[in-house]
Amino acid sequence: MTTGIRYPFDAPPEHGAAIEVAEGVLWMRLPLPMALDHVNVYALDDGDGWTVIDTGFSAPRSRALWEALLSGPLKGKPVRRVLVTHHHPDHVGLAGWFQERGAELLTTRTAWLFARMLTLDEEDRPSPAQLDYWRRCGMAADMLEKRAEERPFNFCDCVWPMPLGFTRIQQGDRLEIGGRTWDVHIGDGHAPEHATLWSRDDNLVLAGDQILSTISSNLGVYATEPEADPVAEWLESCERLSELARPEHLVLGGHKLPFTGLPFRMAQLIENHHSALDRLHGYLAEPKAAGECFPVLFKRRIGEPEYGLALVEAMAHCLHLWHEGRATREIRGDGAWIWQAV
Repeated sequence: MTTGIRYPFDAPPEHGAAIEVAEGVLWMRLPLPMALDHVNVYALDDGDGWTVIDTGFSAPRSRALWEALLSGPLKGKPVRRVLVTHHHPDHVGLAGWFQERGAELLTTRTAWLFARMLTLDEEDRPSPAQLDYWRRCGMAADMLEKRAEERPFNFCDCVWPMPLGFTRIQQGDRLEIGGRTWDVHIGDGHAPEHATLWSRDDNLVLAGDQILSTISSNLGVYATEPEADPVAEWLESCERLSELARPEHLVLGGHKLPFTGLPFRMAQLIENHHSALDRLHGYLAEPKAAGECFPVLFKRRIGEPEYGLALVEAMAHCLHLWHEGRATREIRGDGAWIWQAV
């Protein structure tokens, strides 16, 4: 626990290039068109082919970079398996593209169901249910008016069509990948049934977005499950995964740099959310909507690009206090839930 976070690699790989972080394990990076402007992906050498961990968005630039990687660092060997850690589009975006080229898709059942459902659920404008949910969150009136007339984020805009069929992985599974035996441990909170892989043969952890080095994964409540409690799920997952953590683990996450010092980082992740909840509880001495709680939760200005993620995370923390009996709620005249500390 006293060993802090360290970064064995000073800089990420250039686009189209790879860094070997351990024998037969390549780290690559793909661009994203958002504030968090990259996603890390990995390829593990299985001898006659590769297993790829996560894929990036489906976009012309991403596909061109994959073609360069396949012919370059991946030495022209086929990708035989793609393992997707969770259903978010920067991780599952090109899974179907690889499947069409002959790869087997491995992921959790919830990740596959969510991803495939969302790719089929295309909207030109937000649905009435979505608009009602944004009102419940207390979305700023000008933002709500603007978004009501815009095409919302659609998975199909950045996720390649997903063919029928996948191979399920779940808690307790043991996988043979890249000359190593990996234990599957499932986390929740950032995404339902998020897979992490822990090597039995060395110190590698493939963490996806469940464990990141310098940022806390977004914990959001969405219109699909408007009374979910991802904060509780996240804290439970962090406590459970903490029991596996060793200072020498090299954590290969979905964003930022690989790092060691995992017990210290797990303690940080847990404490960060407990502190945020305590700050929020104090802030709700006077009733407020979730959209009015940004200053105490994020301590920085939230601009339009990150507004949506901030809103659903604020809602998640308000809901957690409510689920715990530490806050009450009632509907305001404009349709927003108003939260007040107990």
